[in-house]
Amino acid sequence: MASADKQFSIVVFGASGFTGKYVDKLEKVLQETANELGYDVKDVGVIIADVSDGSSLNSMCSSAKMILNCVGPYRFYGEAVVKAAVDNGCHHLDISGEPEFLEKMQFQYHDQAVREGVQIVGTCGFDSIPADMGVVFAQESFPGELCHLESFLTIHSGPKGSSGHFGTYQSIIHGVASAREGNLKKLRAKLFPKPMPKFGPKLARRGAISYSRELQKWCIPFMGADPSVVRRSQRHSVEIRDKKPVQFGAYVSMPSLIAILLLYFFGIFFFLLCQFKKGRDLLEKYPKFFSFGLFSHEGPTKEQMDESSFSFAFHGAGYSQKAVQSGTLPAKPDGQIEIKVTGPEMGYVATPICIVQAALVILEETMPNSGGVLTPAAAFAGTSLIDRLNENGVKFSVVRCEVEE
Repeated sequence: MASADKQFSIVVFGASGFTGKYVDKLEKVLQETANELGYDVKDVGVIIADVSDGSSLNSMCSSAKMILNCVGPYRFYGEAVVKAAVDNGCHHLDISGEPEFLEKMQFQYHDQAVREGVQIVGTCGFDSIPADMGVVFAQESFPGELCHLESFLTIHSGPKGSSGHFGTYQSIIHGVASAREGNLKKLRAKLFPKPMPKFGPKLARRGAISYSRELQKWCIPFMGADPSVVRRSQRHSVEIRDKKPVQFGAYVSMPSLIAILLLYFFGIFFFLLCQFKKGRDLLEKYPKFFSFGLFSHEGPTKEQMDESSFSFAFHGAGYSQKAVQSGTLPAKPDGQIEIKVTGPEMGYVATPICIVQAALVILEETMPNSGGVLTPAAAFAGTSLIDRLNENGVKFSVVRCEVEE
């Protein structure tokens, strides 16, 4: 179990951007942060650890109550840190958006994490706290039982546009390459041998290109971790909390149909290059060129971050409490709900807010689960996380809720 007498409450692994390789680099980052925020950092320690050195990871995790793991791509660097955390009774949060890594960690370390009483929670950044906790918020706000929920992400940027970091881009490259091998499908067959039960009529899946009447915009399926994370959360809700599952669909709104066609044209070219090592090497060598400036080693500028934000619109349907208690559900849901989750720039502003507030919940509250490898909703439903996020710039609100009398 995570000990209360460890030297550090929280260790940020990867704070230097160079996996802790240089002490002076870490101290410079620490001082720059202190100057910007006006904090006194004289009591903040520095730990040197490397994913290729198991003893250094064990030393780090044995001295900390919690690790915030910011070193990706996690498919290459993540497991060693998770193992060290579980072995040394240390909580572990990461900001991965890589389903194969996340589900592999659940398959291999969940039982041990439960025994050790440690919380190993993935996707604690923009992937996927806004979406996963958005589902929780919708369920808690609906007066009955939700059966359907769709999320529509809109990314807002200013005149300077937006940009992502190379680490995210690299994760996408290797995620696409791995999909051809079918590893995730095989893993899921072992991890989830029983099919997920359904509640309510089947939620119709939108096509590769669809028009949302709710947003009055063209949309495409969300290609990130959100759908898989929400499915795992719903399975946990069914199996552990005996709740009704919500069928979930995730989409991204696009500025125009032309933008979608251009994106798919680029996507085909990107996919083909990902299938070969030389192609992947080429993509990694010239990220700006192959992503049309969307990804770089430098990441977004401060001006880009200040001008960027995101919003999720969730549209759901379900059965009123009256319908549920009647014992015979009508053919169609008799209630609807619309909620919003909004926040600042995704990668460098919203993500730190999410992971820090999640960390504080674990350190300061009694958790609903004794431990395990969990999704955000599985770990934090029933805690103050949503309230904390509301107070720190990631806002959850009910737009509309209607139930037939």
